[in-house]
Amino acid sequence: MTVETNTAQFASVSLDSGATLAPVTVAYQTYGQLNASKSNAILILHAFSGDAHAAGLSSETGKPGWWDNTIGPGKAFDTDRFFVICSNVLGGCQGTTGPSSINPQTGCPYAMSFPVITIGDMVQLQTQLIDSLGIERLLAVAGGSMGGMQALEWAVSYPERVVAAIPIATTARHSPQQIAFNEVGRQAIMADPDWNDGNYYSSRPPARGLAIARMVGHITYMSDESMREKFGRRLRQKEKFGFDFSVDFEVESYLRYRGSQFVGRFDANSYLYITKAEDYFDLTNAAGTLANAFAKAQARFLVISFSSDWLYPSYQSQEIVRVLRRSNHDVAYCELPSNYGHDAFLVDVAEQSEVIRGFLESTYKEKA
Repeated sequence: MTVETNTAQFASVSLDSGATLAPVTVAYQTYGQLNASKSNAILILHAFSGDAHAAGLSSETGKPGWWDNTIGPGKAFDTDRFFVICSNVLGGCQGTTGPSSINPQTGCPYAMSFPVITIGDMVQLQTQLIDSLGIERLLAVAGGSMGGMQALEWAVSYPERVVAAIPIATTARHSPQQIAFNEVGRQAIMADPDWNDGNYYSSRPPARGLAIARMVGHITYMSDESMREKFGRRLRQKEKFGFDFSVDFEVESYLRYRGSQFVGRFDANSYLYITKAEDYFDLTNAAGTLANAFAKAQARFLVISFSSDWLYPSYQSQEIVRVLRRSNHDVAYCELPSNYGHDAFLVDVAEQSEVIRGFLESTYKEKA
């Protein structure tokens, strides 16, 4: 199926920092049909570098969506049955208002004058989008990595509006290690002379810094085993070491390719703002404890983690599950075996899809 990106305009959004952003544009896509009772809507929440194009073939680029193997007719999120929505997050660079957007007060890009945002701010803007579509309650919210954080935020902050939550390969709060990796990426960008304190939109972007940030990030998305299987110590189009600092190993070439590819589709300032939002995320901030945070949650939960994910390791998902079970919430948990590391939720989807399909089937029958 070919899909188009839609946009919705809102007067303003009030942010956790105390600032108000006005006006705000949200880019989103939808798949399937909303039923008459509006009880079959599912909101898909993207990870850090994702966008609204989750499924189908883009009418603009012709490329498939980032979760096309999971969303569509007969797939885990079956668009023959469900109305699926995905929007680009606040602070993004793929159609939703972010630092590269024009500030109406100055006529120039916001750049670093864009207010600092949180996962809660992203979710609050999503509620405005859902309201505009006439949907009072979502059958499910689902996403991996940062998308899982948003799913948890939905369940905690808007409990009456969520029937089910599916947080995948995620956490209730960033660990020091997760913050550390994000900070290395931010420092790589800000150390690039072309960053120019964020004011690069009329000149050259900080391509070198952003590429390095992506290279570091991509290492964390894979596992030791997947890198060994994919690259080993193979040399790149040569039979012996070059004894210089050009590319020797296949893995070096791969990381450089990933870095350069990312520069063409992502804004460096959005990288700064979105990673900071991830680092600020902590469900216990206002509640004091995770149990208190989940006290008002009404959703049933399906929590999924992957055995080789060392960026968002299973113990973080298991902590969420333990707290939910102690509070007698309806929660199912699966740790799926995979060699793909954190990227497993995007690429190793066969078992994941079966688990999600069964969970949604029972949710729709029992709760919708």
